[in-house]
Amino acid sequence: MNARRALVALAVALLALLAWRLWPRDESPARSPGASSAADPARPAPLPAAPAPPEPRSTLADSLNAPDATIQADLRVVGGLVDAYRSNFHENPVGTNAEITAALMGRNRLDLALLPPDHPAVNPRGELCDRWGRPFFFHQLSGTRLELRSAGPDRQLWTGDDVVLTP
Repeated sequence: MNARRALVALAVALLALLAWRLWPRDESPARSPGASSAADPARPAPLPAAPAPPEPRSTLADSLNAPDATIQADLRVVGGLVDAYRSNFHENPVGTNAEITAALMGRNRLDLALLPPDHPAVNPRGELCDRWGRPFFFHQLSGTRLELRSAGPDRQLWTGDDVVLTP
């Protein structure tokens, strides 16, 4: 009698398994990632992605080399860029003019761009230039002090018309 019960139990289990496999499921067919949702009327079409908000643009350098300004004002603008960098990183940007300019344009650990990359005062070599097109000279005095120098109207560094700012 036990063998008969075991055989009946096995038959019921096989029928249940067969019914489970053949029973229609209420699942959407699998779609490839690029398939349109229009093929599935039960699923609404996804909303179009919202446009990304514009990147915030720093205006700190907007007046740099303005026609109605002076070289002293320009040096104060560059000094303000360095001050803003220092207030975020607790140290000056360091390196060559191109390296300092890159750091001011966002190549830093916070991706903080204080100077727009398309600013007209940045030459093709990536250097920040004065109103006469000559790269500013950055001289590190300490980790938090920096001397800024423009070659002046004669476009030659270390002559009498150089303009220097030591904030």
